Amino acid sequence: MKVLVLHGPNLNLLGERQPEIYGTMTLADLDGLVLEKAASLGFEVRTFQSNHEGALIDRIHEERRWMDALVINAGAYTHTSYAIRDAIAAVAVRAIEVHLSDIHAREPWRRESRIAEVCEAQIVGKGAGSYLEALDLLAG
Repeated sequence: MKVLVLHGPNLNLLGERQPEIYGTMTLADLDGLVLEKAASLGFEVRTFQSNHEGALIDRIHEERRWMDALVINAGAYTHTSYAIRDAIAAVAVRAIEVHLSDIHAREPWRRESRIAEVCEAQIVGKGAGSYLEALDLLAG
């Protein structure tokens, strides 16, 4: 299986940004865990991070013929971006929404996801484990 893993805004600051919420793992560390897990499942994975909504949408479009599935942490765009929601729907691949923190236990505005309805699952609050669980779900 070919999986695109997208990281949204501010995830490039993992390990620095609010470690009490997001932990001390860097994005490179997270990608390493994802790639290791993917290899154990026989998956091919490409990862991409951007702070720009359009760049995330462009990557979804560009990889649409390559990927079988999408794992996406859209960051704050989760709560605001109908454009990312529409891009996921447009490519019609299996999609799983992930978050390092539990968005349902945070600020009220973080509790609503614009992309959830076009994703088959939402996995939150497990740190890097959210991504790894998403890969397991795709394998099952």
